[in-house]
Amino acid sequence: MKTPNDKLAQWLDRSGMSRGELARRVKTKATQWKQPHISPDATRVRCWLQGETPRASIPDILAGVFSDHFSFRVTTYDLGLGDSGAADAALVYNSSYAATVEVVADLGRADVDRRKFLAAAPFAAVAGVGPSRDWLLNTLDQAPKPSWGPRVRLEDVTAVKNMFTTFQRMDIFQGGGSGRLVLADYMNAHVYPLLRRAHSDDVRRPLCEAAAEQTYLLGWMAYDNGEHSVAQRYLIQSLRLAEESRNPALGAHVLAGMADQTTLLGNPAEGRRLAQAGRQGLSRATSPACMADLWCLEARALALLGEKSAAAHAVAQSERAYEHVNLDKEPDWAAFIDPAYLHGEHANTFRDLGDAAAAEEHARRSIGHAHMQKRARRGAMSQAALAVSHLQRRDLEAAYSAGLRTLKLSGLVKSSRAVEAVEDLQWRMQPFGGHRLVADFNERARELVAAA
Repeated sequence: MKTPNDKLAQWLDRSGMSRGELARRVKTKATQWKQPHISPDATRVRCWLQGETPRASIPDILAGVFSDHFSFRVTTYDLGLGDSGAADAALVYNSSYAATVEVVADLGRADVDRRKFLAAAPFAAVAGVGPSRDWLLNTLDQAPKPSWGPRVRLEDVTAVKNMFTTFQRMDIFQGGGSGRLVLADYMNAHVYPLLRRAHSDDVRRPLCEAAAEQTYLLGWMAYDNGEHSVAQRYLIQSLRLAEESRNPALGAHVLAGMADQTTLLGNPAEGRRLAQAGRQGLSRATSPACMADLWCLEARALALLGEKSAAAHAVAQSERAYEHVNLDKEPDWAAFIDPAYLHGEHANTFRDLGDAAAAEEHARRSIGHAHMQKRARRGAMSQAALAVSHLQRRDLEAAYSAGLRTLKLSGLVKSSRAVEAVEDLQWRMQPFGGHRLVADFNERARELVAAA
């Protein structure tokens, strides 16, 4: 026995349309979408309400009809008709701004309402190829822009930008898993709706810039929390919004995040290419901090590719770029690109190159800065890098001590990357067999890893 579609019934009742009127509008919309063979009547609408599943494309047409009627986005999920490619659509770098607005809004709603569905979507290993190419070509469409609701003011944009600092600090000090869904709720309720409303040209760019910054932060927090398929989709849409804002530095920053994730997930060659694309895009803008980050991430990728001299050169370039940083002239999103972060990443580069001395030097410098700033996540990851440098020298006792500090700091934040650093330490300690320090570290780590 079929289950009545209560959601569709509620939307139909809310619209005030009769079954016959809905059928006529579906037919009209189908004709507009070049599918004239779709021609339902009131009886067919009654069957849908009783639980019959409409054939392919009709759910999207119904969503289009209700969206037109209410002047805001209504999805197939809202209508009780399942998902219609929202996850896959977010992997596409759409030339249309209007389409991008709808995709990113659908992504945000899916993140909050359909987390299991979205989390089950796969990470696409080379999905960044098209977006990074299109961003570099800077091909902006001139399609008509959404114009629903009252006009957006610069004051509205300022309010959004002010919230960015709050959420960024939450990520830096508490980890991506802390507060990410709060940010998603905020974006769905306050930011993405602004993109659909009318706005003047002087508001358009800063609005897209603010939306891109926070969409990036959503992606970064998902990445730090181990939600890689979600993160990838937010980052791609953030890159598109950054292009719309015509802020090359922000776009380069998004590419840095994409490079970091891609390298972490085992594709350093693609990670390097994304970092290089970001550097090329920075030729038209100035952000020494972002340039330092991109060189840093290219070094990480090169180390995993076994290119020792090129990796060391990239580290040197990163340090040279950071010498020109003036924090007063850097954007808010670059706040985390500092000595604690850069030295920590350089430590990982030299760790992967097997240069224990250089890894230890950078790890200690990162640890010192992170301790002064009370940044537990960065401190944990750099303590882990320090521990590995000790293991590479066969100094288990020193590694054990640094490992305990890693555990302590990792417990203070909600970050899958910090937990993964602990698991990496456990794996690297295996050659020491059943040594009592290894057994003790594993015992202490068990609770943290299990909780994650």
